[in-house]
Amino acid sequence: MIPAAAVIGIDVSRDWLDGFCASSGHRIRLPNTAEGHVELLTQIQNLPQPVRVGFEATGGQEWVLWSTLVAAGVDAVQLPPAQIKAFALSRGTRAKTDRIDAELIARFMLFRPEAGRKLPGENLRSLRTLTTRRAQLVEMRKRLSAQIAARRKQQVPADLEGMDANLLAVLDAQVDDLEQRIKGVIGQEATSAAKARPLLSIPGIGPVSAAMLIAEMPELGRMTSGEAAAMTGLAPIPHDSGSMRGKRAIAGGRRALRHGLFQAALAAACHNPVLKPVAQALNIRGKPHKLIVVAIARRLLTIANAILKTGVPWQTQPDR
Repeated sequence: MIPAAAVIGIDVSRDWLDGFCASSGHRIRLPNTAEGHVELLTQIQNLPQPVRVGFEATGGQEWVLWSTLVAAGVDAVQLPPAQIKAFALSRGTRAKTDRIDAELIARFMLFRPEAGRKLPGENLRSLRTLTTRRAQLVEMRKRLSAQIAARRKQQVPADLEGMDANLLAVLDAQVDDLEQRIKGVIGQEATSAAKARPLLSIPGIGPVSAAMLIAEMPELGRMTSGEAAAMTGLAPIPHDSGSMRGKRAIAGGRRALRHGLFQAALAAACHNPVLKPVAQALNIRGKPHKLIVVAIARRLLTIANAILKTGVPWQTQPDR
């Protein structure tokens, strides 16, 4: 277990940083600004021993602080909010404030010292930003296309239809531009490029899917297939008790990556010579479409993990 003196939990909000030192019970409250980050770093560096800092993933509010701490040599990790929430419930803590959250984070780090995600490198951060933005634009384009189809049934004026077409063209151009930038970022860094080549050899995984795997799951290739499935939320979770066998369902994991794998699974179910028969067999057995997609996505992830682990591209894999 990590000594209590070495652990500080920080609740990061848009405007404030609320911290709790596990050993002394000392609390801090600083603005979430460059000046606040410098003050926090000064206080950490004045402590008598190395410190481990943790904070929840907040959708990006913590990234500047995270980068500042790591650049200064501080061991800082990002923690999944779901695990902190479950830890709070296990302690019977129902109240929620920034001060309480900071203490919960520190206590959780003492209880689970191995938990937490290290800061990705600059190349991976850029790649993740680009893939996230592309996913947002694709979703916008999807909604716009649905709205255009609905308006055509209503016989909208031609000028409005022209505006829709122009906006759709803008989104198409931006998506294309992001895809080119994603390829450029992957090619700039040797490790990312080395991972991309074998991933792209797998039928069903294209440049965008490969980029998401590299950006969102840098651990891929260094874990078991079960760990990879659990990390993406593709592992069925049992709900059994005694002789009762509940319905299995997927949950948790890295949501953006899971959705990306769903898209890759749709392509793999049609074009991957190994996974296409699996999808067809499940369909013949009357399995729901979503179950088939999840099953193919999990198998696709298992193949990607194995290929990165061995370094042998798909084309030269022995017959399965």
